[in-house]
Amino acid sequence: MTKPAPPSWEHLDAGALLVAQAIAEALTSPVRELGARAARELLASPPSDRPLTPLDRVEALTVPTRSGPLRARLYHPPGSTAGELRPALLYLHGGGFVLGTLDGVDEVCRALAARSGWAVLSLEYRLAPEFPYPAALEDSVDTLAWLRGSAPGHGIDPDLIAVGGDSAGGNLATALCLHLRNHGLPLPVAQVLVYPAVDDRFATPSWTRFADAPLLTTADARWLWEQYMGPGLDGGVDQYAAPMKAASLRGLPPALVLTAEVDPLRDDAEAYAERLRQDGVPTTAVRHAGVFHGFFTEVGDFPQTDAAIDDVVRHLRGIAAARAVPTS
Repeated sequence: MTKPAPPSWEHLDAGALLVAQAIAEALTSPVRELGARAARELLASPPSDRPLTPLDRVEALTVPTRSGPLRARLYHPPGSTAGELRPALLYLHGGGFVLGTLDGVDEVCRALAARSGWAVLSLEYRLAPEFPYPAALEDSVDTLAWLRGSAPGHGIDPDLIAVGGDSAGGNLATALCLHLRNHGLPLPVAQVLVYPAVDDRFATPSWTRFADAPLLTTADARWLWEQYMGPGLDGGVDQYAAPMKAASLRGLPPALVLTAEVDPLRDDAEAYAERLRQDGVPTTAVRHAGVFHGFFTEVGDFPQTDAAIDDVVRHLRGIAAARAVPTS
């Protein structure tokens, strides 16, 4: 007998419902019961021999950080020529700080580079529980510093670097911006936050309304957060772990915040967008209807994915165009 779908699934469109059903069949146990290692093996995306968006140049790189070398992948936009400096997006993948790989975001990074004209650097940061907070944030800080220092050698304009990511990667992008602002360091020109995890209270209505949403349930989200925080965290959660705790968001880069309708994180992310606006940060927020958490990286599965990529492309192109206008 087929188990009835949770009530929140009624908000999914027909295509998303089919994908949700397929995930439910493949994911026979919740992530929190599988554990980190088994969940990684089950959910890992294999590399594609025939990507949907071919690019002439995709470089495998090693980024030096305080913890040692990290793997990264640099996607060059079409038409890049020797000596030409392009803007770049540092992209931080999602996966609840526990899951996620370079291959899992390969297609979306390719699409972003191809459509925007920006290079995209995708980072394989350290994962919890083996490396709890603040390991991933330290990796992000070090990678951005490395990218700024080595940018011209990779065809990148060091004055036109944005940061972004989805879910846990969105958290890291927000925390990175806060860290740079608070330490008086150069800020990225923009932030791209796709259903970012920004609060540790699990208190907004979407955590209850979409508790049994596809792919990411509230119970699994709590477990993932516990893995990220680790067993030895003293003194509570700070603003770099949960950016909603920041006393002020003033002075942060212009932001694009994308959310999915059926997602426990939705209300937190949208509340963060509103706080950005209230603190004077130019912010665009877009909710994509009929889809669930994780849709952004599923290129080719949802029309909403294509629309969301276009949202990011418009944001990045607008930033580049504004920077190109000479001041009087």
